[in-house]
Amino acid sequence: MKKNNFRKNRFTPAITVIIIFGIISMMGDMVYETARSANSQYLNLLTISAAQVGLVFGIGEFLGYFLRLISGIISDKSGRHWPFMFLGYGMLVVVPVIGFTMNWNILIILILMERIGKALRSPAKDTILSSVAENQVGVGFAFGLQEALDQIGAFIGPLIFTAVFYFSGENAITEYQSGYKLLIIPFVILMLFLTYAYRRIKRDKLIPAVVEKKYHSEKLRSVFWIYTAFTFFCTLGFVNFSTVGYHLKANNMLSDGNITLIYSAAMIVDAIAALAVGKAYDRLKIKSGTRTGGILVLMGIPFITILLPILTLSNSTILIVIGMLVFGIVMGTHETVMRSAIADITPFYKRGTGYGVFNTSYGLALLGGAALMGLLYDLEKIGYIIALTCAAELIAIILYFKMSKIVRTDVQSSGK
Repeated sequence: MKKNNFRKNRFTPAITVIIIFGIISMMGDMVYETARSANSQYLNLLTISAAQVGLVFGIGEFLGYFLRLISGIISDKSGRHWPFMFLGYGMLVVVPVIGFTMNWNILIILILMERIGKALRSPAKDTILSSVAENQVGVGFAFGLQEALDQIGAFIGPLIFTAVFYFSGENAITEYQSGYKLLIIPFVILMLFLTYAYRRIKRDKLIPAVVEKKYHSEKLRSVFWIYTAFTFFCTLGFVNFSTVGYHLKANNMLSDGNITLIYSAAMIVDAIAALAVGKAYDRLKIKSGTRTGGILVLMGIPFITILLPILTLSNSTILIVIGMLVFGIVMGTHETVMRSAIADITPFYKRGTGYGVFNTSYGLALLGGAALMGLLYDLEKIGYIIALTCAAELIAIILYFKMSKIVRTDVQSSGK
């Protein structure tokens, strides 16, 4: 009888919403993560410099995060999340269009539009997901499960390019363009599934059943600002795949198919890490007895991040592969815990603003890191890239101990 009850209740409204959102994200990742795994190499074939690539990708990442502040506030105040979802995901159509042009100016616009679409859809999705999960299954688990489903798409997607290169036997511009054009298939599937998800959630009234609760109005605490600064410096020293992919292509260290293949492998590691770290985050929060306790799971991230430039920008293929696995662990933690923590250190009615501020800082760090590392790579100053990462992560470590002090104070005040 207990077994039957478990089967009956395991797909609660909260779990249903989380899985649906995860599948939507998975299809989205099949489109844009595929492009991100190939963009650097494609632009290299078009004789674009590493500095230009790093700057454009950095600007794209910054816009993708900065504009979340605006879209998050608007979606919170209006309460209309779905228009942002449809418009944001609809803008992924620009990715297949990349395969129809070699014009640098048009490519810039398309790359930036893809990131802007991400900015439009993310705050609404994260706010709903966190509010659904926090009193149901745990935000760490929710974001971990979503990230795992994301990475299934991120793993499968780049294999499209790998298959194109394998069957054509070449990796010229025309093969890259064919790969981009094929992404219209997952895009169409995504939009169909998004429409289904909208109708299903509205029909079953899943979101109102768990979201319409009363929340206390509070101000953003000091731990939020310290946490945001910590994340900024962690991310500033993070080596973006645009730099790694360019390094591999420029030095002919791996074939184009293998470059996208190791990116896919990193996404699988990302998925596994997301689930493990998400569960650890929830357990640590329960163990500490405070909403801020889960933050302490981030202790190892600055130390692991320091390894990235040493491994991924080396001249050893083996070290680069190991570095990409480390890359996956860091990305999985970023996408899971760093998003989960915002839900626990901000009140609901300020959560859109909290995600907006956090993502703006995160995007600024990606912009600075990608642009600086691209410039230093062009100057053949890999040692300086390593120094930049070490300096940024050292500051992050200092900020981590400030956060942990606040968490310990919370634990003591809770009577633990």
